[in-house]
Amino acid sequence: MNKEPDWHFYRTLLAVLEYGSLSAAARNLGLTQPTVGRHIDALEEAIGSQLFVRSPNGLLPTDAALELKPYAEALAVTSAALLRTASGHRERVAGTVRISASEVIGVEVLPPILAPLVAAYPDLNIELSASDAIEDLLTREADIAVRMAEPVQDQLVARHIGEIPLGLHAHRRYLERHGVPQEMADLTRHRFVGFDRPTAYIRTMITRFPIPEGLTFTFKSDNPLAQISAIRAGMGIGICQAGLAARDPDLLPVLQEHFRIPLDTWVVMHEGTKTARRYRVTFDALVDGLMNYVGETARKRRR
Repeated sequence: MNKEPDWHFYRTLLAVLEYGSLSAAARNLGLTQPTVGRHIDALEEAIGSQLFVRSPNGLLPTDAALELKPYAEALAVTSAALLRTASGHRERVAGTVRISASEVIGVEVLPPILAPLVAAYPDLNIELSASDAIEDLLTREADIAVRMAEPVQDQLVARHIGEIPLGLHAHRRYLERHGVPQEMADLTRHRFVGFDRPTAYIRTMITRFPIPEGLTFTFKSDNPLAQISAIRAGMGIGICQAGLAARDPDLLPVLQEHFRIPLDTWVVMHEGTKTARRYRVTFDALVDGLMNYVGETARKRRR
């Protein structure tokens, strides 16, 4: 039983039919003349008939070659369509991208960044894990992450966004009732919004930044979104991202020259995902959007 010829042999047959010689077909196909000759020999062996005869004007096709021509042309059209389809799928932005971010970033910052992205690519689906727990990109718990620490694993691709500043803020209503503190020591006479439990992060923050002891906490919650809501409701002074506070004209900074926590921010993905377009465009959208967020925050702080 003869071995079925490779598809490339039919492409070679079409080139020899068009150019009339092995050498001209080889130049057009980017092959050597012996390779073209072997392709024709393999086809002749497979069909059991001669395909060309030599003449002073070059190679002349036999009836067998002319009978194969329309089928070879159909294969060429099919092959080209297959490659176009495969290329289109490679470049098409479709499928699911899972993003991991902190609760505040995920709920307050990312939706306005992601909305134009999904509008531009209707077949793109976003899964957002809004949690302060760090999901492992190496085991693909998430595809892309927004992190507040520089990644150290070699397999990760990262872009540094800059610093997202946190500061003390309070609603205008609260400050009108209780006054505006002028020094850090004045905070002991105010109501505070903060965490319920002294986590490792809170203990580190207390040692690094000058927060006076003896604060009165009117509202405590381990959920940072609940804290922001309480600050917006006028329940007391609390820590909030400066960029979020700047969106609300009634949410005012307090002691911003004395207290500032910089959150160094990175967008990270596994290097194995960077070739898929849906991950690349999502990664780039997050980088651009978060850089705009950081830049806008800095501009508003300078005013």
